[in-house]
Amino acid sequence: MIVLDIESSGIDTGKCGIWQIGSIDLENPKNYFLEEGRVDYDDKIMEGALRITGKTKEDLLDKNKQSQKELILKWLKWVRSCEEKLFVGQNVGWDLNFIQNRCMRYDIMDEFRKSAGQRGMDLQTIAQTRYKEIHGKYLLKEDGHSDMNLKGVLNFCGIPDQRKQVDDGNVSKEGTPHNALEDCKLEGECYSRLEYGKNLFPEYSKYKIPEVLKK
Repeated sequence: MIVLDIESSGIDTGKCGIWQIGSIDLENPKNYFLEEGRVDYDDKIMEGALRITGKTKEDLLDKNKQSQKELILKWLKWVRSCEEKLFVGQNVGWDLNFIQNRCMRYDIMDEFRKSAGQRGMDLQTIAQTRYKEIHGKYLLKEDGHSDMNLKGVLNFCGIPDQRKQVDDGNVSKEGTPHNALEDCKLEGECYSRLEYGKNLFPEYSKYKIPEVLKK
């Protein structure tokens, strides 16, 4: 199982670019991937993406960094080193779709199909399933939509969300800037607590696992 998270220049998978990819092999958590690249000159850069990561346009367009194509090819090579190539993450289908769109753009889809593919498990779905098993209903907002964003999943798993939060392009909560590998650790820790009722990473052992999740 591979935890995947990307940082991009915005939420539009067709117009924005990827500047950071993080992944952790849950079968061997010491085996991880974290690298950065530069977005393409014609990629859309959204202010909300800059605010949530603490980056500038100059950071994302830095010519001293590797290209997105080189970044993705390195990640695909790393994926091939993992035995299980099933992905998990918060809205991981979006991350895979983003990478796939870039692979089509750079004519490297064969490498994507052979190395990664499109199979993934959404952490939101796993969390909602466990929540319903315990409470007999899904965790929903007043408008009926799921309330299991990563903040909701973290809260359910007993972990405070200390990351910066941006709503409608504006910072609504100060905190640590988003980072692909750090988000992978949070998501991997939540997956371990939801599936096995166990702590995975030492840095989160100070946060008690809720009794309802212990097995």
